[in-house]
Amino acid sequence: MPEPARPSHLPRHLAVMLLLFIGTTFATQHIAARTAFDDGTGLLLALACRSAMCLLALTAIVIWQQRPLRLPAGLGRWQLTLGLLVTLQSLCLYSAVARIPVALALLIGNLFPILLALLTWALGGGPPTRRASVLMGIILIGLVLVLDLPTWIASDQDMGPDWIPGILFGFGGASFFAMALWITEHRLSGLAGSVRSLYTILVVLCSVLAAGFADVIPGGMDTPATSTGWTALVALSVLFATAFSTLFISVPRLDMARNAPVMNIEPVASLILGWLILNQVFNGRQLFGGAIVLACIVALAYSKKR
Repeated sequence: MPEPARPSHLPRHLAVMLLLFIGTTFATQHIAARTAFDDGTGLLLALACRSAMCLLALTAIVIWQQRPLRLPAGLGRWQLTLGLLVTLQSLCLYSAVARIPVALALLIGNLFPILLALLTWALGGGPPTRRASVLMGIILIGLVLVLDLPTWIASDQDMGPDWIPGILFGFGGASFFAMALWITEHRLSGLAGSVRSLYTILVVLCSVLAAGFADVIPGGMDTPATSTGWTALVALSVLFATAFSTLFISVPRLDMARNAPVMNIEPVASLILGWLILNQVFNGRQLFGGAIVLACIVALAYSKKR
């Protein structure tokens, strides 16, 4: 039986624009999440709410598209693996945020494009071009500046005593997300995007609820203390559902091994939104780092494919 035809990639400029939108939306939900957590919202409750919202959206899409829910033979284990990887990525990212400064957690979490490129190469794909490798390296340098990593390293007291576990959780989140993207593009790309995403988020929701009922994380299901927290909880759920659905429906057409570095816009957007919404001030070094990141994103977007 011949394998199903793989969907064609979008034109490079459209893929980049879509990834910029996804990254900015994820950044916005981080701002909402921080507001919710500051109001006493539990980690598992936030994950459960955003997963439930996303599940509703994807169910509506599947019904509208009249997609069959039956998985082709041999894909069930890959689908379950994808869902578990996304669950672990979410838990690791927020665990890192709980232990180390958010900026450092996001920096480590955004190593996933480089890890994805290396994973694709290790599993038989083409190696990154010299130009792409140089640009990814410069992006990392820019992120170090825009997230003010030198200041955090120079101030051990501000980083807190749990910075080593926090760094490990952040790297784990980046690794799990890179693996999830690889499976999506190379093992599940023939599956309808809405169906694949529906099953993925269903696994995430069931896993988070099971952890909540088992009290795996003390206080993980705590509710917000005020209306501000509830509003933020709803906002992060809607924003995450929008970004998640768009990403996992579109990822087979986005050539992620090549274009994933564009999503490094997320921490830069987080800093800008934090300044506008949370009155967080950033210095000239961070502005310079942001300019470096944006310049490299543009260079990656318009570099020619060999």
